[in-house]
Amino acid sequence: MAYTADNWPITAALLQFPATDARGVHVNDAEASVWAGVLSEVKEAGFANADLTDSWVRPGDLSQGRLAEFKEAADAVGIGVPVISAIRRSVIEEGRWEENLAYSHRTIDAAAALGCEVVSFGLHQAITAEQQKQLWFWTVEGYKDPEGNREAWNNAVTRLRELGRHAAEVGVLLSLEMYEDTYLGTADSSVKMVQDIGLANVGLNPDLGNLIRLHRPIEDWREMVAKTLPYSNYWHMKNYIRDEDTARDMYVAMPAPMESGLINYREAFKVALSAGFQGILCTEHYGGDGLSVTASNQDYLRRHVLPKTDGYALGQSRVAQGRQLPAAPELSSV
Repeated sequence: MAYTADNWPITAALLQFPATDARGVHVNDAEASVWAGVLSEVKEAGFANADLTDSWVRPGDLSQGRLAEFKEAADAVGIGVPVISAIRRSVIEEGRWEENLAYSHRTIDAAAALGCEVVSFGLHQAITAEQQKQLWFWTVEGYKDPEGNREAWNNAVTRLRELGRHAAEVGVLLSLEMYEDTYLGTADSSVKMVQDIGLANVGLNPDLGNLIRLHRPIEDWREMVAKTLPYSNYWHMKNYIRDEDTARDMYVAMPAPMESGLINYREAFKVALSAGFQGILCTEHYGGDGLSVTASNQDYLRRHVLPKTDGYALGQSRVAQGRQLPAAPELSSV
């Protein structure tokens, strides 16, 4: 039976919560009551589930005993933890890829121990010193995957396929987060990456907000939705107000509630449903009271976007149904 607005699983991103406290103690080393406090805030905001964003807690670096403590804390609060999003741990980062690959494997094992359904990885790397100086880090360019480097592309495919096989062994989906200037930075390149990996449990996390916020020309969001949703198995959802003055080469974007930004999620979700998408959703927001905005984003989805009945005729998503779609087009950049 297909999900409806009432029961579609939606998680809250934990981007708002710092990894260390005022004394410099990392949340991984905190008492279980600290974890419970954050998860209680998320539940009180109206969420039944949280995405364990590893900019807060790093499940892949918790011992088996501490993972058990974390699961007990979440259960005591009464909140689900069906997803881990591991960010900025690229498996092709020069000088650190082996460390990042090992961390990614540990994260998959942690996901299995916590009973998660999905782990989301990406190819983006740490925010640069120049980006850290900005109010919004995406207003200046950061790391870029090497364009046209076949060896780097093949390394990404091989290492992500290795992670996908591990995830399949423990019954977890692997989702690849789209992010600018990486091999997951355009719709065509992202689809080709999934095609080249070639595993039924590996799909896309079409985080289109990461791409429409750039202060430069962007792909049309409608085209990205149409190309990527048939290959998607999880979805980070956020939005940005955007203005363009191409004559002056001026592009401006800033965070906005999902209903107010450039992407029309009402329209986008109709495309997702037609492609058979049945993945978990995650609402995000940068700046201000991010948790409250993500909560209002969840309300917007349930009231205005998600289907009210399960009577929709679902398509055959490759990721959801295991059917191979035609190969993605060849790309000159890889």
